[in-house]
Amino acid sequence: MSKKVSFAPKPTKTADDWVQGSDTPQPKKAEDTAAEKMKRFTIDVPASLHARIKVACAQRGTKMADEIRVILEQTFPDHS
Repeated sequence: MSKKVSFAPKPTKTADDWVQGSDTPQPKKAEDTAAEKMKRFTIDVPASLHARIKVACAQRGTKMADEIRVILEQTFPDHS
C-alpha cells in the first residue's frame, strides 16, 4: 500500500505580508533593494529590554530592525 503526499505550492507572500495580514504581496520598497548588501546581525538581549524595544516600536509604528539600525549608525558613524 502506498500513500501519496502532495505539497502545497510555494507561498507567494513575504513574511511581512503574512504578518500584516495582506492577501496580496506588497511591492518591494526602495530601501529593500538598496545597492549595499545587507548582513544579518544576531545578538542576545535580556527579555525585558527586548519587550521595551518591541513595545516602543509598536507604538511608533516602526520596525525593530529599523530603529536599532538608526542607533547603530549614530553610535558608529561612517568616517570615510
